[in-house]
Amino acid sequence: MFKASAACTAALLSLGIPAPAAASEKGWDDAGTVAKNALVVAAFGVPAVQSDWEGVLEAGGSIGGTILITQGLKEAFPSRRPDGSDNKSFPSGHTSTSFAAAATLHNRYGWEAGLPAYVVASFVGLSRVEAKKHRVGDVLVGAAIGTATGHLITTRANDRVQIFPWGSTNSAGVDVSFRF
Repeated sequence: MFKASAACTAALLSLGIPAPAAASEKGWDDAGTVAKNALVVAAFGVPAVQSDWEGVLEAGGSIGGTILITQGLKEAFPSRRPDGSDNKSFPSGHTSTSFAAAATLHNRYGWEAGLPAYVVASFVGLSRVEAKKHRVGDVLVGAAIGTATGHLITTRANDRVQIFPWGSTNSAGVDVSFRF
């Protein structure tokens, strides 16, 4: 597990996520895109480096599923972006993809890999609001979609501990099972 968290942290830091240039909307947009891409590379790269091909496949499933859900919602609920560029504001695709990658790393390799990934994913969400591409609600829904999809599709590398989020129309929770 230590190798995965060290590899994840190194991958994210080595890509040198830049600070937004002069806090301009373009700078925020560029920085958020670089951070999102770094998370996607880490979600595929960490398991690939460890020859964890099931982890690579699960990363593809969680990120791909998230993109399909997000794009479907963008088509079903057109919403004008704050900058007026188009009607694809809801939900945030950058944010949903970033949180899917972070949730995949977290669920597969534990909090040591997940914590830095969630920090970067949160930065992506902030960057989308600051770049005037999304409203806070767009980002929060994107984060929820990515997190849920990442946790539902990805399994723990150590199958002795499994986490299962669940929900119904009147309640929700998380089941945790341990195998001894």
